[in-house]
Amino acid sequence: MAEQYPFLSPDWMGAVARIRDEMPAPDVPALALMKMNLVVTGTPFDADVKAHVDTSDGELVVEEGHLDSPDLTVSVDYDTAKAVFVGLDFTVAMQAFMAGKVKVQGDITKLMALGTQGAAPDERAMAVGQAIRDVTAP
Repeated sequence: MAEQYPFLSPDWMGAVARIRDEMPAPDVPALALMKMNLVVTGTPFDADVKAHVDTSDGELVVEEGHLDSPDLTVSVDYDTAKAVFVGLDFTVAMQAFMAGKVKVQGDITKLMALGTQGAAPDERAMAVGQAIRDVTAP
């Protein structure tokens, strides 16, 4: 079993980067191409986590820090972020958005495109997702 780390901790971010570097990249449909800054509040760490998600080159990149020119910035609480990014539970995301727990600045259509892709992820995307779940502490 893989060593597990708290979601969004520096060790988790490093493990996710290694997964991205070592596993075959999944196909990302053009509809999902975006640059998104992420602010995660209510973390078990000393401060909010600032990270970004970038799929603009066709590869899913999740790293610490913010991009200079994002398409959008999303602020979300830790539990919702974990449910979406690790659990892939987009129902939680929609409920949190409707409850005002998710704040979006910028091109919201880029975010909406993620939820409307419709196509099942390819085998490589499923393998990467499972590897990320495997390194994420409960």
